[in-house]
Amino acid sequence: MAKKATGKSGGKGGKKAGTAVARVSSSSSGGSGKGNGFDASDAFIKLLQSPLAAELVAVAATAALAALAEHGFTSGGGGRGKRAGKAVKEAGKAAAAAVGRRLGTELDEIRKAATAKGGAKG
Repeated sequence: MAKKATGKSGGKGGKKAGTAVARVSSSSSGGSGKGNGFDASDAFIKLLQSPLAAELVAVAATAALAALAEHGFTSGGGGRGKRAGKAVKEAGKAAAAAVGRRLGTELDEIRKAATAKGGAKG
């Protein structure tokens, strides 16, 4: 499970790792999105700084590296360019599969926590 953001400085620069994004309603309808209190760029930055995003990048990189190492560049079958292209394609598939599995695990944990909370109330 991903670690919860504590709001404390996690590294150099003193930046806070917040993941909560609040949407504030506005009385005006329409507009460019900046007038209603929701800033998409701010939300995107907070998403990128979340522990889950960092963990997903690490999972994807590890799976891609493992696929590249498993495939190897010394195996026969085609020119060097074809082998390299095939290895990169397999690494991408492995990374996507690993991220999918990790997100599935996170969603399962969220569902379990939600049902545990709902069961305690009723």
